[in-house]
Amino acid sequence: MDKAIAEFELEAGSHVTALFAVPEPKDDNALQEAGADIGQLVYRAKQTLGEALDAVQPVADTIMSRMTTGLTKPAKEVEVKFGLTLTAEAGAIFTSVGGDVTFEITLKGDNSENGATANETTD
Repeated sequence: MDKAIAEFELEAGSHVTALFAVPEPKDDNALQEAGADIGQLVYRAKQTLGEALDAVQPVADTIMSRMTTGLTKPAKEVEVKFGLTLTAEAGAIFTSVGGDVTFEITLKGDNSENGATANETTD
């Protein structure tokens, strides 16, 4: 897949931008050329970086909430890993491998019967 350069404003109205290598846009007419001087055509993303990540936050919040409070024995620690792809057209999307989106979730809980952790003692 060919790559292009997309310019994302960090937040709406800010003059701070970041450049990312993204998949080549499918519809060049839907994008606006940006003025970065790097010797290559740069596309201006339709969303700010913050807006693109706003779509990811509810997914991460739901996973974290379900794994910490939604289980019969809630996890003490939750680690969630997933891949994101930035596109100039759609913003942040979950990366799929072989057509499936994968979340790697690690749960850490309290394994003792009386509620003490491995580093605590009870009297």
